[in-house]
Amino acid sequence: MPNIKSAIKRVNTNRTAEERNISQKNEMRTAVKRAHTAIESNADNKADFVNFALKKVDKAAQRNLIHSNKADRIKSSLMTAAK
Repeated sequence: MPNIKSAIKRVNTNRTAEERNISQKNEMRTAVKRAHTAIESNADNKADFVNFALKKVDKAAQRNLIHSNKADRIKSSLMTAAK
């Protein structure tokens, strides 16, 4: 544990940011999984799930939680499966 006051604050800030990032990344993964299961089960509202997942993936890429190429791959696989 650091001794300097600003370093202690930085540790706390980093911990909070890490928790926030993990939470947002988990939300994105859950949305993608729900969209895939809705597509597989041919649910009536699969378009809503896909749109929500695309939105979460875009936000994650925008916040640099995932690489933009990975976001494009996820979105492409969702759109291909939704056809």
